[in-house]
Amino acid sequence: MPRLLIAIFLCGASLAHAADTFTFSNNPGAYAVGLRVSQLYDRSRVYQTRASLITGKPTSGERARPMQVLVWYPAQSGGKAVAFRDYLALRATEADFTRTPAEVRRITEEYIADKSLAMPEASRAAARPMWAVKDAPPGKGRFPVVIYAPSFSASAAENADLCEFLASQGYIVIASASQGARGRAMTVDIEGLETQAADIGYLISYAASLDQADMEKIAVAGFSWGGLANVVAAARDDRIKALVSLDGSVRYFPELVDGGKSAIAYVSAARLSVPMLYVSRRPASLEALNQKGNSSHFSLLNQMRYADMLVLTMQAMQHSDFGADGLRFVPDSYFGEYTRAEVSTAYGWMARYVHRFLDAYLKNDPTARDFLAKKPGENGAPTHTVAMDVRRGGGTAPTREAFAKLLAERGFDQAAVIYAELKSRGAGFTLDSNDFNAWGYALLRDGMMNESIAIFRFGTQTLAGDANLFDSLGEAQVKAGLREDAIRSYRRSVALDPDNSNAVERLKILGATPQTVAGSPPP
Repeated sequence: MPRLLIAIFLCGASLAHAADTFTFSNNPGAYAVGLRVSQLYDRSRVYQTRASLITGKPTSGERARPMQVLVWYPAQSGGKAVAFRDYLALRATEADFTRTPAEVRRITEEYIADKSLAMPEASRAAARPMWAVKDAPPGKGRFPVVIYAPSFSASAAENADLCEFLASQGYIVIASASQGARGRAMTVDIEGLETQAADIGYLISYAASLDQADMEKIAVAGFSWGGLANVVAAARDDRIKALVSLDGSVRYFPELVDGGKSAIAYVSAARLSVPMLYVSRRPASLEALNQKGNSSHFSLLNQMRYADMLVLTMQAMQHSDFGADGLRFVPDSYFGEYTRAEVSTAYGWMARYVHRFLDAYLKNDPTARDFLAKKPGENGAPTHTVAMDVRRGGGTAPTREAFAKLLAERGFDQAAVIYAELKSRGAGFTLDSNDFNAWGYALLRDGMMNESIAIFRFGTQTLAGDANLFDSLGEAQVKAGLREDAIRSYRRSVALDPDNSNAVERLKILGATPQTVAGSPPP
């Protein structure tokens, strides 16, 4: 990865050095941990272009998107745990499933040897045992699902320690590598962001095939770029019930979600009525932010007011410290004013808070809610190194879904009043002619004639110059037996569009002329 891109994303630096002194300090939960690795293809998406973007030569073989899927799950005890080297070896087959075991070994050994140049203990670090047992028999029961979204271009196992920890606490954790739409490298654009969001969707679909998975309880945890992709995924998929962002890029790339011309239009606070835990690195000074040219004052985190927002600040951690993969390969000098032990302890507390947040919002565990309500020091966190800001959300998010729900509760004839209320609360959705037509006719097909008329009428009030909506209103009124109302609607349609032959013909059938009767009010 180019150094400039590393600087932009702040997370690639975690793999720039080598060391063997990171130790995950947390104890495992009640469950043994199993690990399953599957090499799949998402055949709904093309991955390889016809000509290679690297060599320019024609590509061969499978062109569908490769999805090497890692699943950590509650398992029955027994078996030999994988070594950290086994996770490193998976990097070789993230985008190419045709590599032989010999090629995988060579690539892995070259990677470790490269790290050993800066830190001789790298080989010993790779040999360290982890918690997971490959293909261990699954434990009994059904468990909530956590999709893990890695940082920019990172491996699915970049936070294997966290993923194993959550699995030991009774969660199924699923991850795939962060890769771009047309190659292994992620791209700094909306296409790359939406691609990772689509990967999250694919993994949710995959989770449904697992007997252990409780599909009513789904969360997505993401680090850095993955902590923006999970927000995009949640705006698209309301099955996601909780979000965890490990110093996520939702904070560092506000222009992608601020509602501007270059932003993703459907990502809005109204569509993100989902509780979030945002775990932040130690704050940068205002001067440092200005040096980086970050002058934006927009924060989607501040806009997300319809569900609880918990911001946990880890004073000992830099951005790259949120990836345990990288913490294994950095020298002592990397940590600056903090010690390696302090950063390792902070990482452990980060994992504890992620666990308790998920317990609170997916398992509705009262003890976890009590934990989150306390000050970090009261929970035993090191004094002055962890701070928690809790902002309780509430109210109905002003969305199209909320609009429909309120219409069902209060009556479709109240559409204009309800819509005005939602707009006053910041509703970002709009309804165009096609929306009104599709909605009105769907109601009509379901035999809900009064409701259909109300929606068409609301459409003509909102888009008073739309001849087609008056035509549609007339059709609904005819089916409801409201002949005179239908005549007025068809006449208004012809007045707006004299070439509307359908309205003219309908008027003839009704025994009326296209001319508007003097003094006839609009319908």
